[in-house]
Amino acid sequence: MDPEVRSKGPGKCPKCNMDLEPDLPDPVEYPVKTAIFPPTFHAGQKVRLEIQVLDPVTGRLVQKFRAVHEKLFHLFLISQDLQFFLHEHPQLTDDSVFRLETRLPKPGRYRLLCDFYPEGGTPQLVPATLIAPGAGAPPQLTPDLAPKHAVNLDVRLSTEPAQPIAGQKTLLLFHLQPSEGLEPYLGVWGHLLAASEDLIDLIHEHPTIADGGPQVQFNLIFPRPQIYRIWVQFQRLGKVNTAVFTVPVARLQ
Repeated sequence: MDPEVRSKGPGKCPKCNMDLEPDLPDPVEYPVKTAIFPPTFHAGQKVRLEIQVLDPVTGRLVQKFRAVHEKLFHLFLISQDLQFFLHEHPQLTDDSVFRLETRLPKPGRYRLLCDFYPEGGTPQLVPATLIAPGAGAPPQLTPDLAPKHAVNLDVRLSTEPAQPIAGQKTLLLFHLQPSEGLEPYLGVWGHLLAASEDLIDLIHEHPTIADGGPQVQFNLIFPRPQIYRIWVQFQRLGKVNTAVFTVPVARLQ
């Protein structure tokens, strides 16, 4: 999941806690096909999302997957206006198709980020697009780093540098209160998704520094000057907390 992590011997990745793998093959993107049933639907209606993963060489359905953070598939789904966020785990059925019952609550475009690990391949982060009938609202984002209260956790964000610069490393420092009762969520101390205002950039990261205490650090390189919406998830006392921030990223002068 984190190709920059290297080790001289077996062990765990310090970022995602997965077993380090020797001699991984060169990364090749696996095509993903998505479909919605019923094919004709309206926003807010319950639908079934089906996802097929294809072998990049043979074009056949991939049948075997390795667990990534306790699941075979992580799906991130965000609406065109960047107000709706979903992190779910479609189930692999006997016909090698991942299926999820859900709702697309708003009309317009949705961006998906598919996180999976095909047997014999390399970990994948593959974007896709869905459309719910109707004209979607454009995003109306303004910078927002104000503290957030989630289910049972207060989350504050500070960045180093204070003004993130595109193409340069930014430290995202999350301060969690109360810190008692923090637990790993799906095998790690946090999950983060960042999306650019134009929905082109989708970034999924795990903490670089975290030990179950009140501060969790993510390291990100924002690729372009944009406003980015950030969803970060932590678990405390069995409850998943999702906090949302909006971070402006400037151009290198």
